[in-house]
Amino acid sequence: MIKKLSKHGNSLALILDRSILDLLSIDEDTELEISTDGQALVIAPAHAKKRRKQFDNALADTNARYGKALKRLAE
Repeated sequence: MIKKLSKHGNSLALILDRSILDLLSIDEDTELEISTDGQALVIAPAHAKKRRKQFDNALADTNARYGKALKRLAE
């Protein structure tokens, strides 16, 4: 899908189709994380701090339990 930016005051806006918003469960209250690798713009729903903390805890637990085995597999 190719899009063009639209003039919005002194800024430019990207209009997203409803089908994309629905697919990603994005609405007007959803916080978005915007990043770039220098060539591409990445826009994604921002993850809640609680969800990130749960992930970090699960990752730490996995590394504590299986870290040595995973390291051996990587070698």
